[in-house]
Amino acid sequence: MERIEIYIKQLVNYGADMGLIEDCDRAYATNRLLELLGLDGIADEKVCEKAELEEILDGICDYAFEKGLFESNSVVYRDLFDTKIMGALIPMPSAVISKFNALYAQSPEKATDFYYHFSKASNYIRDYRVKKDLKWQTESVYGDIDITINLSKPEKDPKAIAAAKLLPQSGYPKCLLCLENEGYAGRVNSPARQNHRIIPLDLGGDDWFLQYSPYVYYNEHCIAFSKEHTPMKIDRGTFEKQLDFVGVLPHYFIGSNADLPIVGGSILSHNHMQGGRYTFAMERAGDEVTLCFEGYENVKASIVSWPMSVIRINSDDKAALCSLADKILCAWRKYTDKGAFVFANTDGEDHNTITPIARRRGEKYEIDLVLRNNITTEEHPLGVYHPHAELHNIKKENIGLIEVMGLAVLPARLKDEIAIMKDAILSGKDFAEIAEIEKHKAWFEAFRNDYSFTEENTEEILKKEIGKTFVKVLEDAGVYKCTPDGRDAFMRFVASVGGKRI
Repeated sequence: MERIEIYIKQLVNYGADMGLIEDCDRAYATNRLLELLGLDGIADEKVCEKAELEEILDGICDYAFEKGLFESNSVVYRDLFDTKIMGALIPMPSAVISKFNALYAQSPEKATDFYYHFSKASNYIRDYRVKKDLKWQTESVYGDIDITINLSKPEKDPKAIAAAKLLPQSGYPKCLLCLENEGYAGRVNSPARQNHRIIPLDLGGDDWFLQYSPYVYYNEHCIAFSKEHTPMKIDRGTFEKQLDFVGVLPHYFIGSNADLPIVGGSILSHNHMQGGRYTFAMERAGDEVTLCFEGYENVKASIVSWPMSVIRINSDDKAALCSLADKILCAWRKYTDKGAFVFANTDGEDHNTITPIARRRGEKYEIDLVLRNNITTEEHPLGVYHPHAELHNIKKENIGLIEVMGLAVLPARLKDEIAIMKDAILSGKDFAEIAEIEKHKAWFEAFRNDYSFTEENTEEILKKEIGKTFVKVLEDAGVYKCTPDGRDAFMRFVASVGGKRI
């Protein structure tokens, strides 16, 4: 039996073992794979030898490239092809939705357990790549902060980049979050999604959908997105949809990136939220100041002990929570405090918005309202409330929802840079003489005399200092600093909305 035949049989066995197909689907699935690989038949022999999915797909892709079934043996083209292969094992959307709904009737947890398992088994979530991400925690005065270096997003090779530039502009799908991605074959500049299935949701009376992030930065990292391709917008409807979501899936939280550049997410063109089954440091953070708001006596409120500026509201009355959240949002949109360098608008550009996060706290509903401002200056052209230049060696990108809650998503380059820095420290080399880590020299000099570096502890020291730097990043992103003056300014805003300290 040829090796490709073994891979085909192993993949069909995998599909049956993982619940993607039934035993009665084996012949059909085999024939679909033969068609995709340009084969006429397969030996009538059983294969009992098991292999990891990554190994099976690598073997199939190696064969396909040798036979000229795709043009470049790079990660972009291999991903496009192996997703097409996995699509042969995936049930129709209606079947996945029916199973989700049947399990939801038993419990929300059973429904999401099935869907999360399915999303990994289908290779939509490439678990073997996600496991390569570096993860650790850093102690801080705000609690244990999660640090990740993301390695699961593949880097595009130059050939794929060049090919993408030559492609005619396509408006289909309009973006990576549009429902039309489900089952899409993909292009070199748009991922294949034949193995992708989405679940319909009714949020606030509107059609939305549930899916998981293919990069799962945390446990069961999901995305809820609008059926309509409409821009991000934080308003009362956002709070209503978030509370509906945690009513439908009470074991999940849901949050939304802000709706302005710099303080928003990477996709502002399509209204969406992110959630999942994970407890972030911000959720664990306690109350720094207890508040009450006039007319909302049934709502518990506080300023959270967190490096960013967070008002937490909690109640079993969803309508009261939405009303107070909307009142705070509307007040913040137009709030200016020159003494605190808070400007609602300059030169016709709006600056104030909110990053909201909703969850269940027992039987009650809770919303965290994180005040954001995207003003820029000559000194801080990327944003006053954004990582400042001296921290860009670690984190230069926007501080979005996930970072706001206390999980650093740091660039993949840091994995290699940590190794290079370790070698330089132990061999006594000057960072300034090594191009890859020259940018870290001033950062390293600030703490080099605080430690005695050894082969055993150097990497952990670097990770610890990276974590401490991310805490500073969060502090830079906070509109009101965690100082007496900062808290006084924060309370001035609270008072403007009818709130007071109790």
